[in-house]
Amino acid sequence: MRLGSFGILVLCAVTLAGGAAAYMLRDPFDHWQHRKLFPSCTGCHAGAEAAGRSLWPQPPDCATCHDDAIEKRVDWSPPAESRPSNLRFTHQRHAEKVARAWGADSTLRCAACHNLRGTDPMQVRPAVVQSCLECHGIRTAHLSAPDTACATCHVSLVQAVRLTRERVRDFPTPDNHRGADFASMGHGKLARTGGAPVAASCATCHARDFCAECHVNAPEVPAIQALAPDQRSLVVGARPEAPASHADPSFLRRHGGRAGKDAARCAVCHTQESCTTCHIGSPASALAIPRSGPGRGRGVAVLRQRPVSHGLDFSRLHAQPAEARPQSCSGCHARTECLSCHRPDAGEAPPGYHPSGFLSSHPAAAFSRESSCSECHEQGQFCANCHLKAGLVSPGRLRGTRYHDAKQAFLLNHGQAARQSLESCVTCHSERDCLACHSAANGRRFNPHGPGFDASTLRRKNPSMCTACHGAAIPE
Repeated sequence: MRLGSFGILVLCAVTLAGGAAAYMLRDPFDHWQHRKLFPSCTGCHAGAEAAGRSLWPQPPDCATCHDDAIEKRVDWSPPAESRPSNLRFTHQRHAEKVARAWGADSTLRCAACHNLRGTDPMQVRPAVVQSCLECHGIRTAHLSAPDTACATCHVSLVQAVRLTRERVRDFPTPDNHRGADFASMGHGKLARTGGAPVAASCATCHARDFCAECHVNAPEVPAIQALAPDQRSLVVGARPEAPASHADPSFLRRHGGRAGKDAARCAVCHTQESCTTCHIGSPASALAIPRSGPGRGRGVAVLRQRPVSHGLDFSRLHAQPAEARPQSCSGCHARTECLSCHRPDAGEAPPGYHPSGFLSSHPAAAFSRESSCSECHEQGQFCANCHLKAGLVSPGRLRGTRYHDAKQAFLLNHGQAARQSLESCVTCHSERDCLACHSAANGRRFNPHGPGFDASTLRRKNPSMCTACHGAAIPE
C-alpha cells in the first residue's frame, strides 16, 4: 500500500501547476482494491510514524501475493528519494499532532489529510489541501491565503535546492498578485509586511535576482538585499510597468520637477542612461540616479522624441524661446549643435543670427552684455584675431589708444569699464597688464578698489584673488 507516499507531497499539488498537478491527482496504487488486506496504513508505510523507517512498502511484502501463483508478479522498487518540493512537512511531526486530534488509529490519522471527509479511509488521494489549511487555522482558499501564512507550510526558494527551474516557472500566481497596480505599487508594500527585512511570502517564490531584473536601485533596497540570490528565480518573467502618473499627457513636460524632488523614486526603474538619452546636459537629478551595473536592473529604455512645441519650421522660430529660456534648450542640446549654424568666420557676415550691421555695433552690445558672446565665440582667439586684422590693437601695454579712441583719456577712466565688463578687457589684456599699475607689491601701486570696498568680506570669500596684487602679505 502506498498511502504514505503522498504525505511527502502533501502540498505539491498546491505549489505546482499544469501537468505536474494533474499527475498528483491520480493514485498510482489502487488502495481500494486492497482495502481488505491492510488493517492500518502504517503496516506498509511505517516511516509515516517512526523515524528511520522507510515510508515505502518493501518489495518482498508485495511479492507475498504477487508471486505469479496467487497474483501476477509485479516488478516494483521504492523511489531512491522523495519528490522535490518546497515544503517543510514531515510525517513524523504531523503524526504526533494529528494523533492528539484523531486518536491512535493510524488509518484515521492518515485519513485526516488523505481522504475527503465522510469517505472510506482506503479511498486514498493526495493530501486535501483545504483540510491542511483549515487545520492550520487558514479559512480561505490556498492561493487567497494571507502572505503571513506561506511560511507555515513552505520553505524559501533558496532552501528548496532540489526544485528544477521548470517547477519554479510553474508556480501558480497568488490572487493578490493579479491586481492592476500590483506590479507598480502593491508588491513593494507586501515585501515589507510583518516588520522583517522582507516578507517570508516573497522568499517562498522569489530571490534577489528576480527583483534586480527590474529594480535599478536593488543594492539600496533592504527588502531586496534580504533575499538570497538564486538564478532559478529568473524563469518567472517580469518587466517594469509604467506607473499611472506616466500616462498623464503633461508628464513629459513636468517630469523634471518631480525628478528633482524625488530622484530616488525614479531610480526604481530608470538608470542614469535613461536620462542622458535626452538630457545631454546631465542635470543634477539625473546624476543622482545610479548608472546600470552588476546587481542592478537594466533600466527602462527611453526613446528620444521631438517635443510637440518643435514644429516643422521650428528652426526659423527657435530664437525667441532659446533667448528667453536657454536652460530648457541645454537639457537636450549641446553647444556644438548651436555652433554648427551660429559660428561665423571672422570678418564674414554672420548667417542670420545677428541682425544686419551688427559688426559695427557689436562693441556696445558686448559691453552692455545684451547677449553672452562667449557662448559662441572664444574671446582669446576669435575676437583678438578679428581685432588684429582690423588694426584695433594697442602696440604696447599702456600706449596707443587705437582700440579705445572712442573715448578721450580712456586710460584715466578705464576702471569703471573694467568693473562693468571685465570679460571684454581680457580679450586683449592679461593680468600682467593690470599689475603694471595696480600691484601693491611693486609698480605704480594704484589702488584698484572703488568706493565702499569691503576688504574683509572679499578676503573671507576668496583670499586667492587678493594674492594676485598683495602676495602672501594680505592686509587686514
